[in-house]
Amino acid sequence: MNYTEIHTGGIGYLSEMEGSDVWKWGSDYTSGDLYEAEELFRMKHRIKANRLILMKMPEETVYEPVPAEEGCYFGGPVFEEGKVMILRVDFIREIIQIIAWNETMPPKEIVQIPLSAVKDCYNLMLEVSPLMLVRQGAEQRFDIIWPEQGSFEIGSTESFDRREGDELIFSRWYEDPDYREETVIRSCPDGEIREVLEGSLLKTADGHNWLLK
Repeated sequence: MNYTEIHTGGIGYLSEMEGSDVWKWGSDYTSGDLYEAEELFRMKHRIKANRLILMKMPEETVYEPVPAEEGCYFGGPVFEEGKVMILRVDFIREIIQIIAWNETMPPKEIVQIPLSAVKDCYNLMLEVSPLMLVRQGAEQRFDIIWPEQGSFEIGSTESFDRREGDELIFSRWYEDPDYREETVIRSCPDGEIREVLEGSLLKTADGHNWLLK
């Protein structure tokens, strides 16, 4: 068997990075995911800081631009405007950070948000494009935290897919009795429903949308 040995420091899985076809990312989950780490911290347990690594293809070069730090935990990064955007929560300082980085520049914090701006870190994530910080909570609400602010109810089987300009694309499913899907197009940031399409909306690599019915 032929293989290439990649030194990740024990991180055994790499994910595709939203917004890029050349970057992959990986993290260890020593205290679970971001929400589980938050719960442990709130219960006064010491959380082990997780690590975030980035790998660029086809060079297969591994980077760790922001070192692990006690009390800090990473979410998933995205790629926007030529930079990797890194989500990090510092539980000790009670802040959410978005950090920009690429190979030609050191990590630079582009915004710092009080942790109190979110109910909790459940499904707290960066999305593109444009870059925004959102949260889809367990209470069937979708929150836009930065750079705009908005919060609105969504259906129990509705989940966020992506943003396109001033539109937010959600998908929802039914079993009545057969399984079927709908695409819900909402305005940003108020969440008002503009259109409901029968079927699922798939965006192709060249930017075209296919409505699969």
